[in-house]
Amino acid sequence: MSAPVCLIVNPTAAGGKAGRLAPAVERSLRAQGLIVRRVDTRDIQHARELGLAAAREGETVLALSGDGMVGVLADALREVPGARLGVLPGGRGNDLARVLGIPREPLAACAASRSYLPRPLDLGVVEDARAGQPGRAFVGVASAGFDSDCNRIANEAPAWLGSLAYAYSALRGLLSWKPARFTIELDPPGERYSFSGYSVIVANSPTYGGGMRIAPEALLDDGLLDVVAIERVGKLRFLANLPRVFKGTHVHMDNVKTFRAAAVEISADRPFTMYADGDPIGELPLRLRSAPAAVQLLVPVDAPPSGAFSGGAPSRQPAPASDSPGAAAAPKQSPARD
Repeated sequence: MSAPVCLIVNPTAAGGKAGRLAPAVERSLRAQGLIVRRVDTRDIQHARELGLAAAREGETVLALSGDGMVGVLADALREVPGARLGVLPGGRGNDLARVLGIPREPLAACAASRSYLPRPLDLGVVEDARAGQPGRAFVGVASAGFDSDCNRIANEAPAWLGSLAYAYSALRGLLSWKPARFTIELDPPGERYSFSGYSVIVANSPTYGGGMRIAPEALLDDGLLDVVAIERVGKLRFLANLPRVFKGTHVHMDNVKTFRAAAVEISADRPFTMYADGDPIGELPLRLRSAPAAVQLLVPVDAPPSGAFSGGAPSRQPAPASDSPGAAAAPKQSPARD
């Protein structure tokens, strides 16, 4: 990083850990010769305003927070062509930092920050299928169904649980879960797939929930979203196979269907809140689409090219941001009507 930096801190992230580390993080960045302006957020809207103002001033936005605020900032920055966003892990899950190979401790991530280079990042955008209003973007994973219950429980869990909150929420959510019927439409108007089961996951990034590789083949720069449908199985079998998600091998199970598309519409037979990057983002039915190369994301130079990007080293020149419709649908598995 060479441009002036706006360090945006969510002081309540990870039970206040981000706020406690913020002064040391600021000192570490300044010690590397960077011009740093630190601001703390009050709420989501305040974070949006801070990020947008910083990007318009030509500052690199560096988020010390969890994935939720990173998604909010990315949504704001896509309004400014060429805006740059960096991530310091300050939350519980820190899944985007994990995918990028950024050190899990914020001070270690700071020490490596001068070797980061910008790379175009796609975003997912969630739109209300009924209202047709402008949607909000997310960086990682959006999901609904059983995942809705798990996200709500995890967000209410005590801070001392840390990343264990996700396992705790899955166990608690499973006790009262009853299967729902979902309908997925790929690249509307397109093929439809209906099923009874647990969840629909729409992934811009492969990982969520503190390291669960829910969509192991998802890429951050391919202009597509990976869609994962978790069909109905017994609760004991579901629980027994839950550890497979951390390796991404669950996608080979017969009750898991995967697809890839530039856009998808999702509905269900009962109300569900969709969560994205761990925060509520809308009520089903919803339409989700890819926004290719929406912002410039700072990525470690030595991050494995075979990870969450389509390949090659990070560009040394920023590419223009865009919000184009994306590539044509490419289902990874033919929808089987139910």
